[in-house]
Amino acid sequence: MLALVSLVLLLLQLILVARVVLDWSVALAGPSTAGSFRYRLTRGVTAITEPILAPVRRIIPPLRVGGVAIDLAFIVVFFAIVLIRSLIS
Repeated sequence: MLALVSLVLLLLQLILVARVVLDWSVALAGPSTAGSFRYRLTRGVTAITEPILAPVRRIIPPLRVGGVAIDLAFIVVFFAIVLIRSLIS
């Protein structure tokens, strides 16, 4: 049972990493057109991760540094998953 929980948490970590890559691709390459593969992938990954990140983001808002915002909620959730996975394995 713990192995299954660890696997689900690992998949969630990978999806979070995919979200970072997709967010950066939008920042570097510009927004994708509706209906494109990247657009659909971004919407799917966001739909999975946002219900997890939004409650944490309400408690820990993004850190504004000049014109850039650092999403501390992502960092907290990612490291919480790492910690939980290390405790259950």
